Formats: sequence, C-alpha cells, structure tokens
Amino acid sequence: MLEAADTSRISRRTTPPTWLVVALACAGQFLVVLDVSVVNVALPSMRADLGLSASGLQWVVNAYAIAFAGFMLLGGRAGDLYGRKRMFLVGLGLFTLASLGGGLAQDGWQLLLARAVQGLGAAVLAPSTLTLLTAAVPEGPARARAIATWTAVGAGGGAAGGLVGGVLVDVLSWRWVLLINVPVGALVLAGSVLWLSESRAGAGRRLDLPGALLVTAGLATLAYGVSQTEAEGWTAAATLVPLAAGLALLGLFLAVEARTALPLMPLRLLRRRTVASANAAMLVSGSAMFCMWYFMTLYAQNVLGYSPLEAGFALIPSSVAVLVGSKTAPRLMRRAGARTVAVAGTLVAATGFGWQSAMGPHGAYLTAIMFPGILMMLGAGLAATPLAALATSGAAPAEAGLLSGLINTSRTMGGSLGLAVMSTVAAARTGADGGPAALTEGYALAFRSSTGVLLAGAVLMLLWLPGRAAPAAAG
Repeated sequence: MLEAADTSRISRRTTPPTWLVVALACAGQFLVVLDVSVVNVALPSMRADLGLSASGLQWVVNAYAIAFAGFMLLGGRAGDLYGRKRMFLVGLGLFTLASLGGGLAQDGWQLLLARAVQGLGAAVLAPSTLTLLTAAVPEGPARARAIATWTAVGAGGGAAGGLVGGVLVDVLSWRWVLLINVPVGALVLAGSVLWLSESRAGAGRRLDLPGALLVTAGLATLAYGVSQTEAEGWTAAATLVPLAAGLALLGLFLAVEARTALPLMPLRLLRRRTVASANAAMLVSGSAMFCMWYFMTLYAQNVLGYSPLEAGFALIPSSVAVLVGSKTAPRLMRRAGARTVAVAGTLVAATGFGWQSAMGPHGAYLTAIMFPGILMMLGAGLAATPLAALATSGAAPAEAGLLSGLINTSRTMGGSLGLAVMSTVAAARTGADGGPAALTEGYALAFRSSTGVLLAGAVLMLLWLPGRAAPAAAG
C-alpha cells in the first residue's frame, strides 16, 4: 500500500499541465519542419566553403529528406512500444547532436552524414510530437484546437525557413542554420525530461523487425528515386530502378504484414475510412502545397532580384496566413464538419495557386507574391488541421504513434514526390534558357499543374472523406 501511495504521489507530481505538453510537442515539430527548408538559402555558402559538387549540394537536402521519410513509420511504432517520451527524447537528442556535427563540419561528407542523422532523429521525433499531444488532450474540440496549434507551428516552421536562413547567413554564417538548433534543442530536451510523462501501449510486444526493415528500405529507396528525377529525368535508369525497387519492397512489406501475427502496421487500419481517406488526401494535397515555398523563393530571387533576406521577408504574410488558417479551422469544423473545411481549404489554396500561375517577369509584390501567397497558405492551414484530426480520431492507445507516423509519412512523401515532379515540369518548360522570362514560364507551369492537383484533391476529399457525423470527435 505504501508503494502504491508513493506511485500515486509521483504520478500526480509529474503529470504536466496540458498546455506544457502541447508547447513541448510543438517545439519539437517546429525544429523538424524548419530544417526541411532552412538550409536552402545557405547552399551556395556551403558549396563555397566545403567545396561541394553540384550533386553533393543536392544531397545536403536529400540526405535529410530520405532519412526522414524512410524511418518515420518505424519511429511512430517504436514510440507506441517503447514509450512516447523516450522516443521523443531519443529523436530530439539525435537531431540536436547531428545539428552540432553539421555546423562544425570541415568536409562535405561530414555535412552529408550529419544531415542523414538529422533526418533519422526527425523521423523518431516527429510522430512522438503528435502522439504526446493526442495522448494529453481528450478527443473533441480541445484536441482539435491542440492539433490546429501543432499544424500551425509545423507549417510556420516550413514558412519561416527562408527568413530564418536568410538572417543567419547574412548576419553570421551558413553554419548557424544548423547550430541554431543546438541551444533550442537542448532547452526543449531539458524541459521534456523534467515535465513530460511517459506513456506507451502494447507493453511486452516486440517490434516487427522484418516489417520495419522492409517499409524503411522501401520508403527510403522510393524517396531516393524521387530525388533523382530532377537531375536525371523520369526515364533514366538511375531513376526507374530505385523507384521500381522501392515499390517492390513496399509490396513485399504489405505481403509480410498480412501474414504476421503482430505486424508493424495492421492492415485493418487502412480499411478504416477515416485513416485511408485522410492519408490519401494528405498525400495528394501535400504534393502540391509543399512546392509553394520552393518556387516562390526562387521566383523572388532569380526573377525579381530579391536577396535571400528580402525573399524571406516577402513571404511573412504567407506565414501569418497559414497560422490563421490552422487556428481558424477548429471553429469551422464544429459548425461545418471536418470534410467541408478540408475541401474548402483546398479550394482556397487552389485559387491562390491559379492566381500565382499568372506571374510575370516584372510582377509587382502585392499581386505577384503577397496576395496569392496568402490564399495558398490560408487554404493549406484550413485543410491540414481537419485531415490530421480525422487521421488520428478514434485511435486506440496502441495505435496512436503508428497513425501519427502514418499521417506524417503521407505528408512528407507527398511533398517530396510533388516537389520532384513540379521541378521536372518547370525545368522542361524553362529549357536551356536561364533568363527571367524563361524561368517565369517554368515556375508558372508548375503552379498551374499544382492547381490541377489540388482540384483533383478536393474532389477526392468530397467523395471519400466521411461526412459530418463521422468526424464529430475530431472537430
């Protein structure tokens, strides 16, 4: 009895307030998403300082993205089995140490290795951020608001990457786009050790190692194939072989999971309408929306002549818009339902993408960047929150980390695939001419193509996402 009383006192003393759990989870998510985009403006300085080749420079971005996408599903399941707090700390620790190693790198291979380890840490960390949040907040309006905050912070991290990177490179050096993660990561790590409570599901179960290896190898190989498209094209053997191998490995993963007693990803989850439809919608919409920051930054710098810092400031209204959309979504979900809000947000984003596709080589800031950017990101914020809520609604404790990893994987893989496709589309239209007019035509075609993808995504959501009654718990 004395032991039970002591355990009870410890549990009460260590149970953190909900707002603190949300804050720590969002801080981890911000770091993860920020590092996807913050290095872009630092690439020329990295190349000059470390003597990287053109292909090596591409791998500064790809090493992170491939490790991130390839290990995320495994990271989510590990959190369920071994503890969400433990995996949060492991992922954040890896991420922070790799950031320090990358910032201190003296050779190109050291930087690439650090970026790959960063991606691995992010893959373990990202699913735990959403799982800790959903475990701390009961289903209903409160959870929808918490997920909206998580979505807004994640989107804000991607939006802030260009601005933060521009400031750090201009004021300090390229190394600080990585070193800045160290004090922030250490602070979040200390707070998490002190204030987060451990939770897990499926105690006593073992990780499905064959399934984990197959899905990780499949996603990583597929992501590698996607990353090759911009340099090699879609018909080259260097692209087709890893794409085919990745799809084959994923097919083998599904076959193994169907026959395993305790699978990494129970296939019955994909028969759940909310899970399958929300992840498919996130994959499609993410493939279009993710490329917005990339092409807007290139347009501002390569065509309109903005400096990296000016380009970052030019996109601040878009960053604010995604926060507004994410925080407004829960209120709209209670009135109209998750499906309606997701479809409406996607249509708003499609309107912005369509407007942006009319860009010219001498565009004015208000009509060529600010207003279309606001529409694109307002719609992105409105759509992402209900999709994340639907994908994790009704999850049993043993499934929470897996579903969080799955929705993050859908978004990341959709974004990686979409960026590769749209980059190829833009390059094909631009051709060998690198002048402002030719570049503008390429970027405009990419935005037009993204508009079509978003419209198709809106139809998919309207037909497949559950109606108002089903997602009541999510909104």
